[in-house]
Amino acid sequence: MSAFTTSFTGVKVVSKTVVSKKSVQTKAVASFDNVKKAAVVAATTFALASPAFATDHVVKLGGDNGELGFFPSSLTISAGDTVEFVNNKAFPHNVVFDEDDVPSGVNADKLSHEDYLNAPGEKRKTTFNEKGTYGYYCEPHQGAGMAGKITVN
Repeated sequence: MSAFTTSFTGVKVVSKTVVSKKSVQTKAVASFDNVKKAAVVAATTFALASPAFATDHVVKLGGDNGELGFFPSSLTISAGDTVEFVNNKAFPHNVVFDEDDVPSGVNADKLSHEDYLNAPGEKRKTTFNEKGTYGYYCEPHQGAGMAGKITVN
């Protein structure tokens, strides 16, 4: 094995070749171990920072045949999941969470989407982080029984 060394003495450069019969061990394995450790730390941090296995669910506002209702009207999800409310038929609709029918400490107004969805396909999303049962309704069609429940486990 050979190495090349150079020394600078101000104005003149002196070079010479050095031959070594002794093998030199590098720390490439240790560096790879550090890369593996960093990858594990990064993956763990990402996993802890995002909800585990969070899922999106869809609730239609109005049935496919024009029925007034939420479809499905009852849904069971996990904490951290998101529900997408999609305007379907028989609109206008909205989604209002009843302050007396949400878990203690949850702000029903922050979950609600009181503005009307007027066009087919309009969407609103809500993420549920607290376990419990959430009751909601459509203001214009509440009298016709347009209400639903979401249970968060």
